[in-house]
Amino acid sequence: MDIILYQPEIPQNTGNIGRLCAYTNCRLHLIHPLGFEINDRNLRRAGMDYWKDLDVIEHKDWESFIQCPIRPTRIYLLSTHAEKSIWDTEFKGGDGLLFGNEGHGAPDFVHQWVKERIKIPKFQNGLRSLNLAVSAGIACYEALRQTQTT
Repeated sequence: MDIILYQPEIPQNTGNIGRLCAYTNCRLHLIHPLGFEINDRNLRRAGMDYWKDLDVIEHKDWESFIQCPIRPTRIYLLSTHAEKSIWDTEFKGGDGLLFGNEGHGAPDFVHQWVKERIKIPKFQNGLRSLNLAVSAGIACYEALRQTQTT
């Protein structure tokens, strides 16, 4: 499973998602520009001392990501505006879960490029959305639950 972050803005969220990816053996794609620098100081502050153990690919922009030969072929965009739930999605090994950034989500051209948008089921009306790292954890584990045989 690949986790893809489109221009993430908050290092702590990226750090938590990086830890999730290291723990679950998922690849992390970071699409630049980022809202922070990946350096030792920021990595330590976000608790990302395991960064060296992470399978991470950085892409200079969206175009570089879509041209990447090792990106997933099936990519699901997580969106609060989607109609289909992660529970109604049949994931396969090697799929990618794409998340927009914390402030603006994913731009229209990303929504148009992606073939399928999915959402995390919502149980409380009136609340906007979950934190990015929490959303990544929920979606990642649902996809892994479906695709892992152990």
